[in-house]
Amino acid sequence: MKTKVTEILGTKHPLVLGVMMTLSGPEFAAACANSGALGILSSANYRKPELLREALQTLKSLAKEPFAVNMNLFPMIKPPNQIKHLQVMIDEGVKIIETSGHEAPEKFLHLFKEHDLIWMHKCAGVRYAKKAASLGADIVEVVGWENGGHVGRFDVGTFVLTPATVDAIDVPVIAGGGVVDGRGLVAALSLGAEGALMGSRLLLTKECPIHDGLKEALNQCTIYDTATIFRTVSSPLRVWKNQAAQKVLELEESGADEMEIFKAASGMLSRQMYEEGDAGAGIITIGQGLGICNDIPTVKELVERVVSEAEKIIKKLTNV
Repeated sequence: MKTKVTEILGTKHPLVLGVMMTLSGPEFAAACANSGALGILSSANYRKPELLREALQTLKSLAKEPFAVNMNLFPMIKPPNQIKHLQVMIDEGVKIIETSGHEAPEKFLHLFKEHDLIWMHKCAGVRYAKKAASLGADIVEVVGWENGGHVGRFDVGTFVLTPATVDAIDVPVIAGGGVVDGRGLVAALSLGAEGALMGSRLLLTKECPIHDGLKEALNQCTIYDTATIFRTVSSPLRVWKNQAAQKVLELEESGADEMEIFKAASGMLSRQMYEEGDAGAGIITIGQGLGICNDIPTVKELVERVVSEAEKIIKKLTNV
């Protein structure tokens, strides 16, 4: 399946496999890249530039297909030095940068252009997409309200946000939010996008570095098992509605201060959940689409199945 996105990124399929913070290390990013979709490394996992360099060198040794590196520009308690990180990416020959956050990365654009980097910006609103396009983004990714993780402040679903964005800008659009199978890929393409972003579905893959017990618990999710936390701190986040999420919601309902809320959603608790399989220990971002998934394939098997399903659907539709 060839689109403007595959032409720009050099990937086999018009699929971007979304970054998942601490889970998106070099081994998992390589498995995603080698599936024929775009794999992405999370640079925010590495506080020191030399650690990012080591991760990139590992990723380059494992990935046989194109990959990207995400620069997380959302507010963080201890953010990395983004300029130093970007310089490491340039030194290590990274060709594709994905940025995500409340604002476009204007202070980095001169480096993107100077080193001929492909720049993708991920956002959750038309106004942000227009800003990124006006600044020279090569691709804009938009994620609808169904999306796992940051959902934006407007509560607009993928079926409306995608065509609205396509109509508003002149650069290729990738659509995300609820995409877990071939039906989602075809829907994204039919709405005018040149590719689809698939994130939460990756949690249910063999290579995903979370405890098997947690995978089995997530495999039982329904479409109703998510919640949106952090609305009171102006950073709405869709997560699995487990005990940890319920606690955060209760704190927000009671008017707790930001630090108490963030402490309840600590990344340390999430890592405990990932490593030990304690399904209620911490927060994990998932989209509503996980409720229509029911198996745990390899990443490559998943991508091949998604593309095969999409091709069959397109063939059926064109034969009507």
